[in-house]
Amino acid sequence: MKRSSTHAEELKLRLMTIELLQAAKQHYTYRELSSKTGLPVTVLSRYAKGHVLPNTERARTLWKILKKLVGLEAELGRKIRFNKNGYFDNTWIVGDFNILRQAASHALNTFAGRRVTIILTAAVDGIPLATMVADSLGVNLVIAKRNKEVGVPAFLEETYVLSNSGVTMTLYVPKNALKRRDSVLIVDDMIKTGETQAALINIIQRARAEVAGVYSLIAIGDDWRERITLPKGCPIEVVTKVRPK
Repeated sequence: MKRSSTHAEELKLRLMTIELLQAAKQHYTYRELSSKTGLPVTVLSRYAKGHVLPNTERARTLWKILKKLVGLEAELGRKIRFNKNGYFDNTWIVGDFNILRQAASHALNTFAGRRVTIILTAAVDGIPLATMVADSLGVNLVIAKRNKEVGVPAFLEETYVLSNSGVTMTLYVPKNALKRRDSVLIVDDMIKTGETQAALINIIQRARAEVAGVYSLIAIGDDWRERITLPKGCPIEVVTKVRPK
């Protein structure tokens, strides 16, 4: 069983390396990639077109090089552009399949060995990422929504006030969606103030389930950390941080 598991992990690494190479082709020519990797153009072309897979040793070497060029953090850095008012449009992040796929693999590696039975996110921008992560981990997805749905008999709900606005927000989760024995990973595309994530934590605790951790692509500043209280040893994984404008 252990040998089979190792073989599967090696195969996944080889496939992920090909995906990263295909992503690199969007920004670099084969000649440029050949210069950076030390591999012939013909070999890189065969890999990128899926004609052949690199062996495990070569895949590890390629992965390390390509990750610096077009890894998840590098790709996010290319997409984040603030406007004059200090805001940025995350449309091209939450809709970028390459970023979502890399993020799902990153989440899988980050939380490997931890018990996760449910992915929880808040509607709406976090849904694409949460869906990919749930698929990667092989668990179900629960979405906290801003309105009650007809046909759901009972809800877990949490109301909170948005910072500096005086506006209240309520999140609703079907009561039977989270069970006492669940270990719930909160996934979101972005952490701004931490209030949404804190509300999701409260919903999990109200269900008497366990918080497995928090995973986010982007965090704005560090003030949000004051609002998110997690059990001891419970990780918060943020791929990239940006300074508030």
